[in-house]
Amino acid sequence: MDLSCRYARGLALPHPLLAASAGTTESVERLARAEEAGLAGAVMKTLFEDPVARRDPAPMFALLEHNAGRVRSSTFYCHEQASHRDPQAYGEEIRRAKEQVGIAVIGSIACMTDEAWAEYARVVEQAGADALELNLSCPFSVHLTDKLDALPRFVTHVIELVCEAVRLPVAAKLTPQMSSPTQIARLMEQAGADAVVPFSRFPGLDVDVEAEAPVMHGGMAGHGGPWALYYVLGWIAHLFGQVSVPISGSGGVWTAEDAVKHLLVGADTVQLCTVLYLQGYEAATAALQGLQEWMAGKGYTSLDQFRGQAARRLLAMHQVVRRQEVVAQVGERCTGCGLCARICLHQAIRTEGERTYRVVAEECTGCGLCVDPCPAGAMALVALPPGYRPRHDVARYYDVLTGEPYS
Repeated sequence: MDLSCRYARGLALPHPLLAASAGTTESVERLARAEEAGLAGAVMKTLFEDPVARRDPAPMFALLEHNAGRVRSSTFYCHEQASHRDPQAYGEEIRRAKEQVGIAVIGSIACMTDEAWAEYARVVEQAGADALELNLSCPFSVHLTDKLDALPRFVTHVIELVCEAVRLPVAAKLTPQMSSPTQIARLMEQAGADAVVPFSRFPGLDVDVEAEAPVMHGGMAGHGGPWALYYVLGWIAHLFGQVSVPISGSGGVWTAEDAVKHLLVGADTVQLCTVLYLQGYEAATAALQGLQEWMAGKGYTSLDQFRGQAARRLLAMHQVVRRQEVVAQVGERCTGCGLCARICLHQAIRTEGERTYRVVAEECTGCGLCVDPCPAGAMALVALPPGYRPRHDVARYYDVLTGEPYS
């Protein structure tokens, strides 16, 4: 099995899993832990021009839990700032890393002035980094978010400036705060970027309702976790085939399956972040092993055999089959809680005596809303019987849209 791949400007990697820029890649010692866990490379924690960002508040991490019955989620709330080092110390840390670890070392910078973008890029290059990632999200968020048309000019200018200053491969990281990542990614490629990275972490805010103020330190914070996966996958699928440079997916990766999904929608490499914080570097070992096991089970011997497969199968809205083929059914495990009847939009679930429910098939659209929320796992979608034609609007709409009979 060959998991090897190439990243920015042909940077060779033994496999596609990387550590994203974060506190987990702050120092040589942490890069060594990433290497020991089996990661192919790491993007070092970002060097900021603004010295204020080089000092972290304390505390700076929180795990926000949202529990509402079976609907549960968690968010890793992060007030962590940039690398603690100044440019000189940052370059020295890269030199030490290249001497002491064998994985790819990718520098990361975020600046506010043209002079710093060029200077910091040269620091990373002269220190011997394998590539450079431009954190274009934070400077834009701080200074330009009030100018909706400024982002295209900003990213184009910075990338051209950096590519003129250095010769090492340059990857550009996209912010999730935009309406058209595909357009921006194309501009990044045209400006000279050798790879694009969707996305940096989402900015967010939590509020203490008793204090009536933002939690922790009174400001915005980054937040991430498995919930971010679907946003990232959707945009990578759109980017696949629209840019010719490699795509490094970043966001929501918690398991090997999540990494596989990134590759299936077109990512060339996959960056891990939150899972390393909350599960330890060993999570990367498990992800790599899981990727190998999945490939073996599928009979794949290289990444190219399946990369982008799901993106190629992505349907446009007019291609989605709108014929109803299933109907809900109440199973024997039903406890009579009545949740399914309360949430059914079509009032197709009726009570038959005390704590007994059934589905009126002719009223059910097969939407599936009742299945996953059921606390007893009693609801299921089953195939419609042959020749069955529901009396709701699905059949009529199918006739109108396709010009064909529903059956």
